[in-house]
Amino acid sequence: MNGKKIKCVVWDLDNTVWDGVLAEDGDVKLRREALKIITELDRRGILNSISSKNSHCPAINKLKEFGIDEFFLCPQVGWNPKSEGIKTIRQILNFGIDAFAFVDDQQFELDEVAFSLPDVLCIHADAMDTILEMDEMNPRFVTKDSVNRRKLYMNDAERGKAEDSFKGSKESFLETLGMIFTINEAAESDLKRVEELTVRTHQLNSTGTVYSYEELLGMINSPQYSVLVAQLEDRYGDYGKIGISVIEKKGRVWELKLLLMSCRVISKGVGSIMLNYIMDSAYEKGVVLFADFVPTEHNRIMYITYKFAGFEEAGEENGQIRLKANLEGSRNYPGYVSIIREE
Repeated sequence: MNGKKIKCVVWDLDNTVWDGVLAEDGDVKLRREALKIITELDRRGILNSISSKNSHCPAINKLKEFGIDEFFLCPQVGWNPKSEGIKTIRQILNFGIDAFAFVDDQQFELDEVAFSLPDVLCIHADAMDTILEMDEMNPRFVTKDSVNRRKLYMNDAERGKAEDSFKGSKESFLETLGMIFTINEAAESDLKRVEELTVRTHQLNSTGTVYSYEELLGMINSPQYSVLVAQLEDRYGDYGKIGISVIEKKGRVWELKLLLMSCRVISKGVGSIMLNYIMDSAYEKGVVLFADFVPTEHNRIMYITYKFAGFEEAGEENGQIRLKANLEGSRNYPGYVSIIREE
């Protein structure tokens, strides 16, 4: 479960997705093997994109002709180095660079990407038939959110276009979305997705702990733990389950063992809602609230979130920082989000 998992496979086109070179012969043929892999990765919740040296319009039109253009998010087609295309895709999708794989038939292009982006998994097109068997390409569970992941990112792209064309402040735009943030105690049916979130989420993640389905099942059946799940939706659709927290309850002390939110909602101003909710709940119960934080190369933003919420360092051991919440005072929730607590 702790092994590297790929979130996006970036494809070359010529002699990779199709047989032939489009600029030399417009009558290229779609490779059935490539199509099989692309559709199966999509089903598993692994995104597909393109970084190809080609003329943009003819290449995109060819993908449309084959009926596969919607499989590829933010395709980068032009004449820049392919590593630059991958960097652009990474910026748009907001994944760590080690969550990408790149498939190409030219060893020179693979070497260029490997040199510029050494954390990208590079795969020669001749070894394409091994992709679906790789551990990196096999999530433990395929959840509803996995199957819908491409659609979720396509919705995000529509939101982005709407925001770019919106005349007014960011908060004014967010008010137009009609966001509904729902918090509920995790049920057994949620746990596969909860495990998946602990595996996939790195930025808004307080400890980097990966909890298994079996561990989580034990927690939701124990009065000593509370596992909360957050879901977000707006007028463009459902974001799916985007946040979790694990709270260990020790009498008059609560310990927040894990808090995470999907990177897809960072720009929506909802990252602190669950934390504020937990702090309000602790205040109402009259308990002391601590939180664990393990710094990584990716999660600095989570530490800042804790500090802005009023947590102060209360100790450190073996690289783990213990934070204590100041529960006095009121907590602010964004006015453009409706918050629902489901029992």
